[in-house]
Formats: sequence, structure tokens, C-alpha cells
Amino acid sequence: MLYTRNGDKGTSGLFGTKERLSKDSPVFEALGTVDELNSLLGICRARFAKIKDERISSEILKVQECLFIVQAELAGVHKSLEQSHIDSLEQTIEDFEGEIVNPHSFVIPGATELSALFDYARAVSRRAERTVITARSGSRVVSPETLAYLNRLSSLLYALARYVAVEESIRELSPSYKNN
Repeated sequence: MLYTRNGDKGTSGLFGTKERLSKDSPVFEALGTVDELNSLLGICRARFAKIKDERISSEILKVQECLFIVQAELAGVHKSLEQSHIDSLEQTIEDFEGEIVNPHSFVIPGATELSALFDYARAVSRRAERTVITARSGSRVVSPETLAYLNRLSSLLYALARYVAVEESIRELSPSYKNN
């Protein structure tokens, strides 16, 4: 059965405890935002699978696997990301960064559908980082490696958005800051 009725009164439980917490608890906000990010990355990965870019699909899948570890840690499972996850993410960022020209300004999202999706994922990843920090300041233990990984993740998604536009030979626009 896909439902239990246990949450009908607005509470839910976490791993390893019988305690019920309100569903508006910061830990559930963090879990939900990380889940939203993972789902959005699934859309990005599915779109890339259509254009046969295995390298990007593979990197997104690695990130998705790491996000499940982040969720497990938030839920109280004795799992967390390791320095090797951060090192791998940083190497991937550097690899893609070497294939783009950093615009040195803000970029208006939407040059391509895929670059826009990565910009959207970048914004959600920043929100996920903030919600995890909020949950940590409450009752959840979050490793320094998890915080560092989440901090780097938005940089990867920014690099992927720029890379996609370059690969499609689309010039991205910067805001003009003019009053219309």
C-alpha cells in the first residue's frame, strides 16, 4: 500500500526514532527541497539522454546519488558525503569550466531549454543549501562535507548551463539594467 495514514494529522517520522515531527519542521523543508532538486536533475538527465551526451548524464547521475546520501543524513541515517565526493565535484566543475568562457557577469536564463533547466536547478540547489543549513541549526546533524558539497553544487550547475549554450552555439545575454 502506498499510504499509511500516519501523516494525516500533519506529522511525520524520521529514521531511528518513534518521535513524530510537524511536517512544517525545517528538516522536512530541507528533505523536500533536496528531493525537488533531485527530481529536477532527473529532468535534466532525461533531456540529455535524448541528445546522447553521456558525460553530462553520468555526472548528473553521480550528483543524484549524492543527494540521496544528503537526504539519508538529514533523516538521521549514519551516512554522509566524504571529501572524495567534493573532490570529484570540483574536478568536474574545472573540466566543464575549461570548455566555456566565463561571462564575468550575470546571464539571463533561457538561451536554450537545457541551459534554462540547469539555471533553474542552480537556483533550487541554492535554496536546498539554505534549507539544509536551517535544518542543521535546529536538531539535525549535517557533516561539513555535506555543506561543502551543496555549496559547490550550484557552481557545477552554473557551469553546465553555460556549457550547454556553448555546445549549441548560442550566445547568452547579460542583463542591461536599463529602465524600460
